[in-house]
Amino acid sequence: MSNGRILLIDDDTDLRLSTAQALDLAGFDVTALEAPEEALALVGFGFPGVVITDIRMPGMDGLSLMNAIHRIDAQIPVILITGHGDVPLAVRAMRDGAHDFIEKPFSGSQLAETAARALDYRRLVLENRLLRAAAGQADDLEQRLVGRSTAMIDLRRRMRTIGPSETDVLILGETGTGKEVVARALHDLSARAGKPFIALDCAALPETQIESELFGHEAGAFPGAMRARYGRFEHARGGTVLLDDIGSMPLALQGRLLRVIQERVVTPLGANEARPLDLRFIATTRTPLEREVAAGRFRADLFYRLAVVTLTVPPLSARRADIPLLFARLLAEAARRHRIDPVTPPPPLLTGLMARDWPGNVRELRNAAERLALGMDIEAGAGLDALNGGSAGGRLADRVAAFERAEIARALKAHGGTLKPVYESLGLSRKTLYEKMQRHGLDKSQFTQDPAGADD
Repeated sequence: MSNGRILLIDDDTDLRLSTAQALDLAGFDVTALEAPEEALALVGFGFPGVVITDIRMPGMDGLSLMNAIHRIDAQIPVILITGHGDVPLAVRAMRDGAHDFIEKPFSGSQLAETAARALDYRRLVLENRLLRAAAGQADDLEQRLVGRSTAMIDLRRRMRTIGPSETDVLILGETGTGKEVVARALHDLSARAGKPFIALDCAALPETQIESELFGHEAGAFPGAMRARYGRFEHARGGTVLLDDIGSMPLALQGRLLRVIQERVVTPLGANEARPLDLRFIATTRTPLEREVAAGRFRADLFYRLAVVTLTVPPLSARRADIPLLFARLLAEAARRHRIDPVTPPPPLLTGLMARDWPGNVRELRNAAERLALGMDIEAGAGLDALNGGSAGGRLADRVAAFERAEIARALKAHGGTLKPVYESLGLSRKTLYEKMQRHGLDKSQFTQDPAGADD
């Protein structure tokens, strides 16, 4: 049984024949062609295979062929064969839609592994099309990445294209924009969704243990290594590794990481043989890595390998119109988490949120929603204005009620939902506290991890 169909296009007769033979020995159904135009007659929207083509060819080159194929079906994987000098060109081509590239000279096994991953992606695309046609099933990106701005619509569109592929991705965005949310969504959109998603915080890994943590070690590799241990890369076999804040990785370790990403192998400390890895890598960074490369703090070759496809997660300052919808969603999530009735944010409050700078982005906005859901000031010094829609001239009774609710909620939170110190600190009787909590919709279970254990 064939491992999948491959169209191979190369004008070099000897290379075309040897490559076709290697793929045939690996179990693929290979059609080897000299003229790129012949390939266009063999592909269609339901084409169940992948295309492997040399970049440098007379007449129609590999990039022109890729563009022509993608006009037929943008989700047919095209793998580019490049010479050493063509790597930057291939990287740019991947940003324009190429599935992967492989650099000459390459081994038959290396090409077979690349082709197999591309075929898995193509099968998933065709299966998803059938499912959508039969059931109209939609993904949940709108729920994960809320927003109707052009920037968010474009981000979700690109994610739907990139997610099912095997392409490594670099995600750029300010602190708190949701880069890890994007990374996990890409994993869930891929054929690897049922496999591990391992997130590694490159800034938090202890430098003295980072190699052992990532690559693993053999018994006796260093003092104290009594038993062999798998590294995080091997734990993620078949899945996705997120390299969070990749720019903070020590320069000395970047060379070893480059080999892992290029060759998809890992050599544990103390081992003599490399072990194959089936992984997808997604990296995040808060600052453009080009700047780190120019400063000599990041390897240029690692940057080019990671930045095959780049996604930018926009900050809230670039999509202010999304803030009301996003804040309402975060407020509802906070209410569900604390098992309380949701608060409806008044329009003046939402207007104020849109006008404000959010240096912490979605993370900071989530904290504000959490505080408002608990009846607290959105921020220190916000006073009653924020809680009452920004109007200091509202009804006195409403302003007093809001203040009372906020003070009771603050005391409940401070004492973990234990009522006795709350009514004592507020100078109330137990009965009066109960009545006020009932009136304001507060429950002690909202403020303790162990509601049954809260002392009355």
